Amino acid sequence: MISSTEWNLTANHPMQAWEWGEFRKKTGVKVVRENGLQVTIHDILHTPWKVGYCPKAGMPTKEQVETLKTIAHNYNCILIKVEPKVEYPTVSDLKFEEKMRGLGFVRGRSLFTKYNFVLDVSKSEDELLLAMKQKTRYNIKVASKNGVDVTVDNSDAAFEKYLELTEETTKRQGFFAHGKSYHTKMWETLHPAGIANLLVARYQGEIITTWVLFKFGDTLYYPYGASTREHREVMANNLVMWEAIKLAKVWGCKYMDMWGALENNPNPNDPWIGFHNFKAGYGARHVEYIGSFDYVYKPILYKIFRVVEEARWMWLRATRNPA
Repeated sequence: MISSTEWNLTANHPMQAWEWGEFRKKTGVKVVRENGLQVTIHDILHTPWKVGYCPKAGMPTKEQVETLKTIAHNYNCILIKVEPKVEYPTVSDLKFEEKMRGLGFVRGRSLFTKYNFVLDVSKSEDELLLAMKQKTRYNIKVASKNGVDVTVDNSDAAFEKYLELTEETTKRQGFFAHGKSYHTKMWETLHPAGIANLLVARYQGEIITTWVLFKFGDTLYYPYGASTREHREVMANNLVMWEAIKLAKVWGCKYMDMWGALENNPNPNDPWIGFHNFKAGYGARHVEYIGSFDYVYKPILYKIFRVVEEARWMWLRATRNPA
């Protein structure tokens, strides 16, 4: 049996890490690890069928497709969704779509954004600052002048504040987010393993911003952040990102992965435009991945699933952003 250490040597993203699988088990999800793929198995409510999900692995090989087929059979899956950590190819390589279809995949609805910002932190601090937008550099200075203090704080008190601010931020922004139990189980599993750390910003002695960072491989990831509505004028988040970038350098990382973004030239009315523009200010490379593909094991049921899936998302959008 492969060890967690051996598994993580070939995993290229925290969501493929052994510890991520252990965390997901604690949330009640079945986790299958086979042939270099970590797949979570999810119930379809009120049915005997399941859906598999394999995010951020590599481009599936023929052998791994056979593994997906076996997993789908063993766990009664209608489909297994894969979202490889593979950047969108050049025009000369566009036959990858045809290759994926030949392996039994069809284009699916994305769960994880196909766009991202990735910053090369191997440059000097001066070079990194110079590559930022002028407004971003200015906001970093504003936070410093206002006495915002940013530190790693993995204490129980800081994590409780993170949960509190996450709930506040979710309600304020009106987006879908995981609840307290999910974040607690994540922290209890990934922090002792040395993957998750908490970066907090204090202003006048009060925690006003909290970010969870994942250190995995040669990359520092920024997956979750929360802040209070109060004291927005001190620009704490801008300083937190800059301190996270410097922390990545101290910890020997090559990259800062900002977890997600919108497409190039996004719709200015998109509800995520604020997050996108914030991250864009740091001079990172805008990345497009190949996106989401569904390995279809039960074709007839899959067609029904997609109709229901689209209807569900239409309802969620309508309830989140009522007319």
